[in-house]
Amino acid sequence: MSERETTIRTVAVTYFPMLIAVLSLVTSIYNGYLNNKFVDIIQRNFGRTEYLRTCKEIIDAYFQVKFRASIISEMSERAQGGAAAGAAAAAQIDAANAVSKFGALGTYLANLRDEATREYYTHLTWELEKVVREAARTPPADLNKLFEPAGRIFTDMNNDCVKTAKG
Repeated sequence: MSERETTIRTVAVTYFPMLIAVLSLVTSIYNGYLNNKFVDIIQRNFGRTEYLRTCKEIIDAYFQVKFRASIISEMSERAQGGAAAGAAAAAQIDAANAVSKFGALGTYLANLRDEATREYYTHLTWELEKVVREAARTPPADLNKLFEPAGRIFTDMNNDCVKTAKG
């Protein structure tokens, strides 16, 4: 073996493992980067999924409030004594409970948003509480007018949910 072959072998035996080690280190760093990206994607997707699930529940809660307010309005129109008064009181409690559920879901959604949105969603809950209180004194035909302010805010909330679903 010549001196040149010995030098080449020495260089190859010395530097080839170092090259493999450097490539392994680069691969490991890149793998860590990809894992972090994957975890971020999963966390964002989980948060988005949770937000959308809550949107679904709050939509249901809003229409439960509307339904229960219509029951109160109709019962008040037909009220004829003690038994009807007891049923009206039970309907009022059910409606207040539906508003409370709506408020809880709205608070959860609002906590995932900015301060102005939290205030806006809180205002919607107050509007629904007002509607439920006034439903007993409102004829069924005028109930939709009573829901108009809440309906506008609810439409904005629903649009936020749609943006999140598409985004």
